[in-house]
Amino acid sequence: MQESEGRTAWLAGATGLVGGFVLKQLIASERYARVVVLTRRTVDTGVPKVDQRVVNFDQLADMDLPAADDVFCALGTTINKAGSQEAFRHVDLDFPLALAKKALARNAKQFLLVSSVGANAKSRNFYLRTKGELDEAVSELPLKAIHIFRPGILVGPREERRAAERAGIVFMKLASPMLIGGLRRYRAIEAQHVARSMVLAAATEGSGKTLYGYDLMMALIRSGPV
Repeated sequence: MQESEGRTAWLAGATGLVGGFVLKQLIASERYARVVVLTRRTVDTGVPKVDQRVVNFDQLADMDLPAADDVFCALGTTINKAGSQEAFRHVDLDFPLALAKKALARNAKQFLLVSSVGANAKSRNFYLRTKGELDEAVSELPLKAIHIFRPGILVGPREERRAAERAGIVFMKLASPMLIGGLRRYRAIEAQHVARSMVLAAATEGSGKTLYGYDLMMALIRSGPV
């Protein structure tokens, strides 16, 4: 465990599966003296260093927010929840990109983004194309370090239990050991492992753009505690 450096982190998406675990990691990490949670509904933490800000992401550019060192983005929805492809794109592309631009304006050095395995701006798949377009747009911003995490199927407790999704997770957990070579990136991964790798990546204080697939995320976790 490193001594506190008095750093400030922003976190968007704290009510989601990965974001919830990121919040726990940031609270536990002594690197951060302040964690600014940007949310559309509050999260009961009872922790003094957590500063909750209820935000409208459509108006993020005009909000008065404290300067940040590291910004963690775990925003995301599903097309079913969003109601349409247009609404999905607004949440999964427009909101994270607005956050990255706001982070740059508030002097953040690092932006850490949850994307998806297979993200590709030229994909025929709408979901993967949207994720890929976001990855490219964020990568063009002049931030010191951009960390993009591309997990496969996420394993962990969800508020909503969908039968098809449960079946898919069970299948992928069973199939994961058989995914070798170039297919390893599609292995199912615990959401808490993605979150932990994000906080560990921030601790490296690197530069440039880094893409994290399954193997690199797991290697970070094996590297030791935050």
